[in-house]
Parts: sequence; structure tokens; C-alpha cells
Amino acid sequence: MNNSTHASDSAASSAASAAVTPAQAWDAAKSYSGVDENLLEQLTEWRRHVHQNPELSYKEFQTTDYIASALEELGFEVRRFEFGSGLVCDIPAADGSTSKDVVALRADIDALPMEETTGFDFASTNEGVCHSCGHDAHTAMLLGAATLLAKNPPNRPVRLIFQPAEETMPGGAVDCVKEGAVEGVDRIIALHCDPHRVVGDVGVHAGAITSSNAKLEVTLQASGGHTARPHETGDIVYALSTVATGVAQVVDRRIDPRSGTVLTWGSIQAGAGAPNVIPAKGTLVGTVRSASRDTWAELPELIPPAIRAIAEPYGVQVDVNYVQGVPPVVNDDACAEIAARAVTDVLGEQGVGEALQSSGGEDFGWYTEEIPGIYLRLGVWDGEGPETDLHHPAFAMDERALVIGATVFDRFARLDR
Repeated sequence: MNNSTHASDSAASSAASAAVTPAQAWDAAKSYSGVDENLLEQLTEWRRHVHQNPELSYKEFQTTDYIASALEELGFEVRRFEFGSGLVCDIPAADGSTSKDVVALRADIDALPMEETTGFDFASTNEGVCHSCGHDAHTAMLLGAATLLAKNPPNRPVRLIFQPAEETMPGGAVDCVKEGAVEGVDRIIALHCDPHRVVGDVGVHAGAITSSNAKLEVTLQASGGHTARPHETGDIVYALSTVATGVAQVVDRRIDPRSGTVLTWGSIQAGAGAPNVIPAKGTLVGTVRSASRDTWAELPELIPPAIRAIAEPYGVQVDVNYVQGVPPVVNDDACAEIAARAVTDVLGEQGVGEALQSSGGEDFGWYTEEIPGIYLRLGVWDGEGPETDLHHPAFAMDERALVIGATVFDRFARLDR
């Protein structure tokens, strides 16, 4: 979901400063306990199958069946979410374990409504749908972690969450939480492919790592009329323009600029193109984002009244639909420390990289509203070829990153606070 990091430092400088090369990271992850050639092949097979058979949010039925089958082959039981797609799998602690805290590992499984242009021999077979955000890789990595946990039972209970509908608003995580996905869980981890970060560089950050995201739709209506007589009707185009610029100024004056709050319009539509016709209806559609959790909660009470007040003098009917989206993902300090140790145990200290906050949204924030959590940036660029951003129809990744994600998941689940 709008997860592009767009870090200020260039990818080239990122590659140059990476202390662990993709080849070294690959070798390190391959030497992790429980990893063998069968798992390495299986990770690729899982990823490519899911990639080739993408499904949209809340329609991931075949994907859920595929995941369930893989987990059941490992000897685990699964519980499907009542809303139809996605599942939870609880892995018991090893016999004799004394650790009672429960750790959750989460992967998102949905694809995007986009046409793929990669040319891969395992490209999407579902027209107009593709995995251009890396969720196929996330799914494979979590199945890899499940394999490692099956080979060597953990010292505490571990819950696997294969979550649907991350690419929607307010996100499938809301429904997962409602169905008890994190009940009894003490901490949770997720990771996301980062195509601007080289394989072997895992970004760890304490504090806010993504921004909130809300959808804003404004519809203005009046009787319409002739442009020679705008005073006889509400001038929709003029009123739309005033709202578009005016509400942003209200936000600038009423919200602390340190909150990183941005209102941006993505669409403004009115009229059929005739120069002498005042249309009867017009719309504005945009997003509102903030790096502050408190501001995220405040904005729905500020923006709609401001829009109505700005439009009121023009004599138009105003309808405002403010869809509250995901809160910011705020990484817990203690979880960040555990994650850094997990990455270090897999790749060495040089594998721990800096992760800048993104203005993109991520529904993992619904989990961190409930329990402490950590959201990591996993490098998937080979450091040599072209970079393809998230949500790009030609998005590609270095599959050597799959085993890194799987082993970091596994290691995090085993570490104590």
C-alpha cells in the first residue's frame, strides 16, 4: 500500500555504502541453522507460484488454500479468517520450553490491480493483476520461517499471520485484529521488500517508520448554468479550485508542521469541456498523510468542517467523504533492539542498516496500535541491475533475499527480550 520508501539518498550511494554484498549475505543466510538446498529451492518455488497466481484483496482464496496446504504438510493446523481469505497458524513451543511470551510473524498475501510487464516466465497469469509490491516474496519468506520452526521447534509459542487485503483502505489488518489475530501475542514483526536497498541490508528503525493514510473525496453540486451568469448558480469549478487550495492552507495553519502532515489532491474533475458551461457537479479526490499518530486521530475532525466552511459562500451543496485510513506504523524500541540482534545473528552487524521514515501507508499500523511491533525494510536489489520501484509493473527482486527474510523471521521468534 503506497509503500515506496523514496529515501533521499540515492540507490547508488546505498549500494556503495553497503558493508555486506548480496553474495556475502546469501552465503551467510545459507549457513543459518536449518537452511538446506531443499529450503532454498522451496522458497523460490513458493514465491514464483504465488507470483504467477496473484489475487486481489479479500479474494485471495486460492492463495490461502496454497498456504494452508504448505503449512499442513509441515504438520501444523491452520485457522482461516471468517471473512474468507488469509489464515493464522499457531506453532507450539518446544517440549520443556519455559518461555511463555508469544511472538507473531506477519506476511501480507494480496496483489495489485495492475498489468505486469516483467516478461518473467513465471509472470502473472491473471490478467490485470500482479504482485508488484513483493507480497509474493513476503508469503514465501514466512513459509520458509515456518519450515525452520518445524525443523527446530521454538522456545516459545509463535503465531504466523498470513494477512489478506493490505492494499485496501483501511486495510485487512483491521479485520484480522477483530478476529483475534493478536490476542495473547506479546510482540509482532513484519518486513517489506525494499527495491532501493541491496540484498544483505536490512533497515531497522525505532519510532515511526510509515505515515498514516486517509482518503478524501469532495463532491460539490449546484444547478449549473452559463458562464456569462455565474451569479445565478454555484460556480462549481471556481468553488472546487478554492477548496483545493484553501483546505491545504487550513491544514498548514492548524497542524504542527513537525508532524509531517501532507494533503495532496490526485484528481479534480468537473464539466465536459465546453468553455461556456458551468457544470452542475464536480469532485476532488486525494489523500491525507501524517507521521504523527495523534495528528492522524485529529484530522477527521478538522478537515471536513474546513471544507464545508470554505465552500459555503459559493452556494453549492457539499458532500465530504473522509475515509480514515491506517495509522502510522510506530516501531517499538525493544522490538527494534531484538530485530537488530536477529539481523546481526543472520548477517553480522554490518547487515543492520538505517531505515528512514516513509510517507507511504501500511496497515501493519493496526497491529502496533494493539501490541509492540517492528516493521523492517528488507533489501531486494542486486546492486547492479536497474531498480524498479514498488507498485511498478516491472517490479523485480533478487530472490537471494528470500532466505534472508525467512531466517530473520525465524531468529526474531527465538530471541528473548
